Amino acid sequence: MSKKLSRRRFLKNITIGSLGVIGVSYGGYYYAHDVEPRWLNIIHSTVKSHRIPESFNDFKILQISDTHIGFQYSLKEFRKLITAVNNQHPDLVVFTGDLTDDPSQMEESNYVEIIDSLSKIEAPYGKYWIYGNHDHGGYGTEHIRDVMSQGGFQLLQNETVQINNEQDYFNLSGLDDILLGRPEPSKLIPHADRERFNILLCHEPDFAAQMSDYPFDLQLSGHSHGGQIQLPFFGYIVTPHLGTEYVEGYHELGERPLQLYVSRGLGTTRLPFRFLCRPEFNIYTLRSAPTN
Repeated sequence: MSKKLSRRRFLKNITIGSLGVIGVSYGGYYYAHDVEPRWLNIIHSTVKSHRIPESFNDFKILQISDTHIGFQYSLKEFRKLITAVNNQHPDLVVFTGDLTDDPSQMEESNYVEIIDSLSKIEAPYGKYWIYGNHDHGGYGTEHIRDVMSQGGFQLLQNETVQINNEQDYFNLSGLDDILLGRPEPSKLIPHADRERFNILLCHEPDFAAQMSDYPFDLQLSGHSHGGQIQLPFFGYIVTPHLGTEYVEGYHELGERPLQLYVSRGLGTTRLPFRFLCRPEFNIYTLRSAPTN
């Protein structure tokens, strides 16, 4: 026979239950707002292709993306990032867009500090970047271009450069932002280099569906933030336009094939939270592979 629940015990149970809900809610908010957005992850991937020259075996490309400085990502976090990047000793560094969240809201003194931090990144084969939609937004096109240039980064705006190790080379191309720029993919790879190993930097990952018809072997993108918030059974919660089909990680498209890697990036936008979606920068190690 069950005991009758006293009024005092009933109120006690209600109080404990309510406090538990509040505690879990507050703890979840604190974790998603203050802990996970600062819990940096470094993702290592090996990129294999028969088009990679053997002289580029173990060549390390480091990708930074979507810092969105000024929304939640601070200059202090940015300085820590630079140290972490240099500790990896990359051969080449690429930035795939969205340096600040809103260029019009950044003070000039902040840009001076950003330039100083960018200039400290070390990469013997160069530092390159492309526009993201937030770089063009907020009247930032020229200002962000100048900041990145002063930080030692070369803009690839519908342009291609050769990464040459004095034995061989591969092509590194960059598209202007798809949403707010003027991308011109047909300008990137000359016919003579169609069978070279060709890398594309493109901010919006979903544009890979169009780029798989072009002679590219590897596309590096950001923009999606990995959904920022991932919930079991619901999936990705915050996905921007052209970042909904390929939200994170590795994908393969087309006959060539085009290998697409989508970085979760480092900052946040729209909502100042990350949950089950740690911020990251990415390292790709090149490896020559036999023809299939």
